[in-house]
Amino acid sequence: MRSTGTLIALFLLALSVYGQPKAYRAPRTPDGKPDLQGIWEAHTTADGSLEAHSAALGIRAGASVIVDPPDGKIPYQPDSRANQQKNFANRKTADPVNHCYLPGVPRITYMPYPFEIFQTPEFVAIAYEYVHASRTIHMGKQEHPDDIDFWMGDSRGHWEGETLVVDVADTGSDTWLDSSGDFHSAAMHVMERYTRTGPDTLQYEATIEDSKVLTKPFKISLTLYRHTEKNAQLYEYECQVYAEDSGGSAK
Repeated sequence: MRSTGTLIALFLLALSVYGQPKAYRAPRTPDGKPDLQGIWEAHTTADGSLEAHSAALGIRAGASVIVDPPDGKIPYQPDSRANQQKNFANRKTADPVNHCYLPGVPRITYMPYPFEIFQTPEFVAIAYEYVHASRTIHMGKQEHPDDIDFWMGDSRGHWEGETLVVDVADTGSDTWLDSSGDFHSAAMHVMERYTRTGPDTLQYEATIEDSKVLTKPFKISLTLYRHTEKNAQLYEYECQVYAEDSGGSAK
């Protein structure tokens, strides 16, 4: 006869094996990779500020999406924090998005506009509703070009199990990380991770390195939601046209 201690141990073992929910496994594309295709959109205030923030003109209050460091703050060098505060004060005219420029990566992912993911074995393409922006993620070709910058950076991807990992480099210094003036230099390097966590949810993570602006890398994490309405599609957002109609200063 087994002892009470043995029975309890077996019970706890059964709980550990059978009591844990299974990790979600995404449907597969014809080449066997996780299918991330669909129209997705962030429902956060991260475009207002990556850090926790109060409401301000044109910015909704919201929580930080920074998960590392634990304090939820961007680890700026002292001079860089001062520059961010200056950007914030002048955001109406200084924010590149207010001049209809491309937002760059990662900002375009959490702007309040949807985007659509397409997959082939060689490429992952992302089409954004905002100003017809697009990205091509080259799969299996890991070298970035030398001495050239792109508004949306250069993206190289590979799969790690259920996760699409995207290495983004060659982004110029002319984009911001959000509307609050959080910025970067041309030395910025971004590692994105896209993981489907359910039929209609996609976890997005990005680790941002920049030796000229930051004291250490930081990481953001947020959920993207799939558009499930009938006939979901991307529409047009013509920034320059709308800015001109309102008397703005789009260039």
